[in-house]
Amino acid sequence: MAKGNINVSVENIFPLIKKFLYSDHEIFLRELISNATDATLKLKHLTSIGEAKVEYGNPIIEVKIDKEGKKLHIIDQGIGMTAEEVEKYINQIAFSGAEEFLDKYKDSGKDAGIIGHFGLGFYSAFMVADKVEIITKSYKDEPAAHWTCDGSPEFTLEEANKQERGTEIILHISEDEQEFLEEARIRELLTKYNKFMPIPIKFGTKEINDPDFTPKTTKDKDGKETTEPHKKITVDDIINNPNPAWTKQPADLEDEDYKKFYRELYPMQFEEPLFNIHLNVDYPFNLTGILYFPKMANDLNIQKDKIQLYQNQVFVTDNVEGIVPEFLTMLRGVIDSPDIPLNVSRSYLQADGNVKKISSYITRKVADKLKSLFNNNREDFEKKWDDIKIVIEYGMLSEEKFFEKADAFALYPTVDGKFYTFEELTNAIKAKQTDKDDKMVILYASNKDEQHSYIQAAKDKDYEVLLLDSPIVSHLMQKLETSKENISFARVDADHIDNLIKKDDTTISKLSEYEKTKLDELLKEVVPSEKFVVQLEAMDSNASPFMITQPEFMRRMKEMQQTGGGMFGMGNMPEMYNLVVNTNHELVGEILNTKTKKKQERLINQSLDLARLSQGLLKGEELTNFIKRSYDMIK
Repeated sequence: MAKGNINVSVENIFPLIKKFLYSDHEIFLRELISNATDATLKLKHLTSIGEAKVEYGNPIIEVKIDKEGKKLHIIDQGIGMTAEEVEKYINQIAFSGAEEFLDKYKDSGKDAGIIGHFGLGFYSAFMVADKVEIITKSYKDEPAAHWTCDGSPEFTLEEANKQERGTEIILHISEDEQEFLEEARIRELLTKYNKFMPIPIKFGTKEINDPDFTPKTTKDKDGKETTEPHKKITVDDIINNPNPAWTKQPADLEDEDYKKFYRELYPMQFEEPLFNIHLNVDYPFNLTGILYFPKMANDLNIQKDKIQLYQNQVFVTDNVEGIVPEFLTMLRGVIDSPDIPLNVSRSYLQADGNVKKISSYITRKVADKLKSLFNNNREDFEKKWDDIKIVIEYGMLSEEKFFEKADAFALYPTVDGKFYTFEELTNAIKAKQTDKDDKMVILYASNKDEQHSYIQAAKDKDYEVLLLDSPIVSHLMQKLETSKENISFARVDADHIDNLIKKDDTTISKLSEYEKTKLDELLKEVVPSEKFVVQLEAMDSNASPFMITQPEFMRRMKEMQQTGGGMFGMGNMPEMYNLVVNTNHELVGEILNTKTKKKQERLINQSLDLARLSQGLLKGEELTNFIKRSYDMIK
């Protein structure tokens, strides 16, 4: 038996490991199973190039709990180690076996498929164990070795009588980490971190119906049928799927395969995804994965952290901000890349060159997929628009390259249910909705019912009105106005229609200047100045007598500030409206010519109430009072 000291640079390495190596102690299981997977994949590689003269077979990794002995076992059938290799890889902590292995075989012409980069991974065992044992036998024809360490720099190394190739790690779980002896806890961790590891992981056994057994059905004398119970067999409980969908080629998968994998990722999610994007690139970095578009409402607070990040099928995190473009964090799915470091800080990841390239690639890939879906089945894409628009609009605002590509598939729906791309929209409205200053005015509504009368006024002039109702549409319009030439957006209730799209021809007012001054004074005496600015306009005599509008700039800035952005302080300003009074309407003439002040005030208030009602501004007590006044008039 050999004794010695582990070659570490500080005497108290184990307390440091226990305290600082990982923030979550549970990570030890991920590390040890990753090492076992490495060892198994190494053997596969060596047998494939003829260097290991052994049968690879169908190896598994086994996790066993010995609750009575307070031990946890992780057993693999991989490459194993000789005593000399234990001395080197385990005792000389500065070496990483996986990295050295990659260096040695990188020119063999085959992908070793090693998880790698686990220099300190084995020592994470000491976060939860008072003592750790390694019993290992190499694929080479050499005796097995037994290494023991109790968490001090001292170790023992002796010959063992293990006959099977591979390595068994035995953790003597410490008193304050007994949760890791509970079956439910270990199963939870295996499912979380190792659900898609490339080597089958056995955790106990389970009973299933014997597939080779066909139950017999018999009839008694009364003709009643009885079927014998199904024969049960005990099989290994393999808790992972070693060949998840993202590791396969898109050509080998059907729609149902993608849906099945979605249900595997999110068993509690009952709605099917709208569509998926299969990522597969090997230059200038390696990346595979599948992203799903779930159904989304107009809600920016949709639950994020649904994309899972893996490194060679090892779960890393579901906090992918900085790796995935922010607008895509609302999607779901898996991204797997060996080029993403496994055990580093968030700030490091966000500054890493490969990570930035990955983020840019994912943006481009998503844009290309959306364009393809739009081109291949536009009708289906239009049906799904309401469920995906929030992601696309957010992407157009936050990623310049995505904004440029989005011209090919971003849609602008109308109040009548038509859908335009931006180019189609401008071609459709250019002739009629270009004002006297040669600017194209894009009219829109945010609520078809509340803005119905304003929409109708626009339609009466044969103008097209879009329906834009997402919470970030104000930001998007601002972006479009600064990126496209000679366009502006105006909500249909921002002014009366002739002011929204000013033409050279102007309507003549029926009122003289004296009458307009008199009317203006009269209105300002009755209309509350803290809420309304009176605006006299010569309009078509059939247009509404009183119309309430809210200036586009003010309203848009307030909306933008409420969702982040806009001009500082706008969000706190009181709601101000314009009261547009049509000087050519018969009722306005009647108000002006009515002899008694009381009747004038009553007509103004009634007209103002009706205008407020059509704008949806009459609520609560004000609406009750309006209804009461209306009944009084009927009496």
